[in-house]
Amino acid sequence: MPTITHYLALSLILFTIGLAGVLIRRNIIIVLMSLELIFNSVNISLAAFSYFLQSINGVVFVIFSITVAAAEVAIGLALLVTVYRTRRAVNVDELNEMKG
Repeated sequence: MPTITHYLALSLILFTIGLAGVLIRRNIIIVLMSLELIFNSVNISLAAFSYFLQSINGVVFVIFSITVAAAEVAIGLALLVTVYRTRRAVNVDELNEMKG
């Protein structure tokens, strides 16, 4: 049977991959997917603690976190479409100044 250590190790691996994707990659779509990996790693940790501590509080936080992640995706993709229509680029390095 998996212990809490297994779940936390999986969460750490996902968080590390997500953090590396946010810091290294320059494509906005990849950055958004990496942020989703970070959110999911936190959700795994919260769900594991909720299960092993026999508490409902972790489940409430997981549901709240999933809701926030869904809103982040919707807003992020809307911004991505808007930026692509105006600049014709999805590279983070090309979007370093605001257009007046």
